[in-house]
Amino acid sequence: MRGLTENSIRKRFFIFLLGGTMLFSLNGCVYLIVGGIGALGGYVVSPDTVEGTTGHEMDGVWEAAHDVISIMGTIEEEHKEGGIIIARVNNVKVTLTLTTPTPSLVKVTVKARKAFIPKISVAQDVYVKIMSQLGT
Repeated sequence: MRGLTENSIRKRFFIFLLGGTMLFSLNGCVYLIVGGIGALGGYVVSPDTVEGTTGHEMDGVWEAAHDVISIMGTIEEEHKEGGIIIARVNNVKVTLTLTTPTPSLVKVTVKARKAFIPKISVAQDVYVKIMSQLGT
């Protein structure tokens, strides 16, 4: 091979190794803190979902979420026992799920899609307003 010295082969190998490491580290289920929701403990976990936890009681979180979503849009379905609210906000289907991973924590998950297209900005907006309503 013309022009390839041992030094240039090492340099190319290092670049290849560094690039492969970067691609590997950016692949998979990576939590990303985005903009203003990072201060409120929220994470973008997929292209259409924001989630986070709060130390408030389940009933208080449910009431805050219900109030915020009913102001922002129209509630289509709600199941308090299951912790699920399905609503339309700006013609985007928003699914809010509340779960209790531990007795002292409530996990808030907001998913937003318009048809098959993720709308992360709507999910972030709903999540931030719920957490602000709770005073978190």
